[in-house]
Amino acid sequence: MAYIDFMSPLHKATKRDYLARVNDPDYPKAKAAELAKRWDYDYWDGDRRINYGGYRYLEGRWEKVARGMVEHYGLKPGDRVLDVGCGKGFLMYDFTKVLPGVEVYGLDVSAYAITNAKGEIRDRITHGSATKLPWPDRYFDLVYSINTLHNLHCYDLDVALREMERVGRRKYLCVESYRNETEKANLLYWQVTCEAFNTPEEWEWWFRQTGYTGDHSFIYFE
Repeated sequence: MAYIDFMSPLHKATKRDYLARVNDPDYPKAKAAELAKRWDYDYWDGDRRINYGGYRYLEGRWEKVARGMVEHYGLKPGDRVLDVGCGKGFLMYDFTKVLPGVEVYGLDVSAYAITNAKGEIRDRITHGSATKLPWPDRYFDLVYSINTLHNLHCYDLDVALREMERVGRRKYLCVESYRNETEKANLLYWQVTCEAFNTPEEWEWWFRQTGYTGDHSFIYFE
């Protein structure tokens, strides 16, 4: 298990007004969270004050992440890769650009996201939960999950980590975390779907508890 950061450049490219998120008169935090947790139009393509405000494919945005994983894990054509919590499949698609011949698979809880996924890989996405991956043991050469598992309650998080470990030969996980009270407050202000609020040390406890042996990194709201 190693700490490998593929995600910070993308995360830090977004500027965030934490207090505005909490105090918005039309979409106060509780209302935004209620809408977001339906994982439907409002979460992906609704008002920016709820979540993404229009989650669209941007040429090259995810390509650097895909290339980083391909190079780090030594992936080759014919290898099988699974994205747990793939959303509209933009990273999956960029994997196919970076590594022609790779077999990409995705899973997401949002039927809306799958319906509106990138057309080239839509038929590779399964509607389902991270707690029950419908593939055999060690089926994938790489399983990754980015900004997804922190949305699970502890009882589901336990199962999801064990499922990633079960189906993947190599694993990579990115989740939200905090190192101090400022980052904790910012995370609480900004997030609309997070259920697992853990420090890095607590995440590492989860990894030991579930036998997760893959790599990981954390998103911090500085």
